[in-house]
Order: sequence, then structure tokens, then C-alpha cells
Amino acid sequence: MDSPKIDHDVIIIGGGQTGLAAAYYLRRAEVEFTILDDGNEPGGAWLHGWDSLRLFSPASFSSLPGWLMPPSRESDGYPTRDEVISYLQRYEERYKFPVERPHKVESVTRESDVLRVILADGSSRTCHAVISATGTWSKPFVPDYLGKDLFSGVQIHSAHYETADDFAGQRVLIVGGGNSGAQILADLSTVAETIWVTLTPPVFLPDEIDGRVLFENASARVRGDVDANTTIGDIIMVAPVKAARDRGVLNAVRPFKQFTEDGVVWADQTETKIDAVIWCTGFRPATDHLKPLGVVEPNGRVQVIEQRSIKEPGLWLAGYGNWTGAASATLIGAGRTAREFVPRLVADLIGSSE
Repeated sequence: MDSPKIDHDVIIIGGGQTGLAAAYYLRRAEVEFTILDDGNEPGGAWLHGWDSLRLFSPASFSSLPGWLMPPSRESDGYPTRDEVISYLQRYEERYKFPVERPHKVESVTRESDVLRVILADGSSRTCHAVISATGTWSKPFVPDYLGKDLFSGVQIHSAHYETADDFAGQRVLIVGGGNSGAQILADLSTVAETIWVTLTPPVFLPDEIDGRVLFENASARVRGDVDANTTIGDIIMVAPVKAARDRGVLNAVRPFKQFTEDGVVWADQTETKIDAVIWCTGFRPATDHLKPLGVVEPNGRVQVIEQRSIKEPGLWLAGYGNWTGAASATLIGAGRTAREFVPRLVADLIGSSE
């Protein structure tokens, strides 16, 4: 049976920071490609972040390949959500990448020696290789918790949090540590009573250290360096988090036992009434579109060796976390990961055509 007609050499699924970084190196290699993005405009997951979201490393360190992010207007040098979105939009325009949107990819299948990418509108495209760069933002994770469905108040994930004004005057439970938990706590605590629940005590980095150290630590962990297992902290003290500390609200307690209809029960059996819960409990890989290939594990991951699927050699993944490259879900990590794997992808395309 003849192979289907090839529409593109490479299809990138996802037009956020990871997709743009991969596009940069494909363009340099003079490989034909297209980007299929399900957003209505450039900006990727940053378009859906909360209003006060801050990047936790300087603009000069948080740039995609080829063009530095302009310095932030903020006094501490950490770019705002809107500044990052503006940078990503201008980056896409600067390089005039072939981005098609909005195009939601439903599935990817193998047909003979090509891959077929099927869109929500029923149309499809064929290619030699797929770079899946859909990230995690569309797959927020909320853990099972005793009595969670009994609670009558508001429950949202950090992926759907927008502004503190929505919770003004309320008592809000923030569940989950890390930078999202700390930043949302800092934001909410200006207008609401907050209770911060973390599994273990949060570890804050010294004020003078920014997100660069987290990237280097993640890189060391991926390399297997023993010293990388030393915990130095993981929460960056951006200005709003420092302000929360100064107000005396940057305090976390250990997990509660269960929900009630209007609150929670703690381990000592005391109860606290609350109005809302914000789950800052992370995300899972958005890889449902890859399930027809038979490569997706129960946890949503795909087994890879250096970004390439073990089971489907035409599939490459980036931007999902350390398992697809050191800090590959960050701006700086997206560029470094693309610089490493795109040349291997290009070499494979050349080898296959000979």
C-alpha cells in the first residue's frame, strides 16, 4: 500500500514557549514545519495565568533562543504575566513562524511510514515527525480528599484562579506548596483571610537568589549529580511573596483530615469554617492526543530517551517537566532542551530520506 501524501516534514503541536523554541531551531536547520496551536492568540499557557503571576527569574535569563526578553518594568526585575505574554507574542511575530490557530489536535496516529495528526474539525495533516509541546496547563491535578465532594463552598484549581478580588472578605484555604501556592497566598492575603496547607514545611530560597538556581539544580538532577539531591529551597522570594512575609501571613500548616460541608477537620479534631479552596497541587501531562499511538502511560507520561518516544520513533516530546529535559517546562529550559533535541530530530529526518 502506498504511503499517504506528506503535508509537512514536522508538525509541532502547541504554540507556547516550548513550541516556539523548537520552531527556532527547525528554522535554522531549514526544515519545513508548521505549528498547530489551540489558542486564539500567541502566549501559550501564560494567557491563562492569574493576574498577579510573576516569573521568578530575571528576563535576561528567561529568554527563548535568538532574542532576549526585554527587561521587566518591575523594581525587582521579575517579569509579570503580561510582560511574558507580550514577549511571546513579539517573538512569534519576529520570526514569522507558520502558526495555525485555533486548531485543537484530537489525536495522532501511525499510517505506514508517516504520522497523521487529526484535528477537532475532522481534517488531518501528515508528517514525518511530531513534536508534542502541549504542556500541562490543560490538565490540572486535584487530589482525592476525604469529604471533598461534601464541601459546599467554592473549589478551584490554580489554573482557573484569576484575581484576589473574587475572594475579598472570605476565608480561603490554599492547598499546596511551591511557587504557585506562595504567590497565590501572597495575592489573596491582601483582601482575604488565608490558611496555607502544605504537605511539608515550605522551604524558601534566600532573598538574593532567583530561579536560576532552580534551573541549575534541575539540570544537575537530570545529569545524576549527587550534590543535586541537597535541598536548598524551592520558593522564590518575588516582591509580592516578600510583602506577604512582612505582613506575617507567609505561614503554612500541615494537611487537614477531611472536609465538612462548610469547612475542614484537622488532625486534632478541631474544625475550621472556610468559604473557598484553591488547589495549588500541580498538573499532569496533556498527552491524551497521543493515546492512539499506544505510548501514553497511566500517569500521562510517555517513555522517552532524550525527548524521543521509545515506542514511536517519529514522536518527540518537550516541555512537560524534567522527564523531557532539565526544567524543560520553563522559558530558559525550553530553549536549551530544543537546542539539544532538534538537531537529533533533523539528523533522523535526513537519514530517513537517504
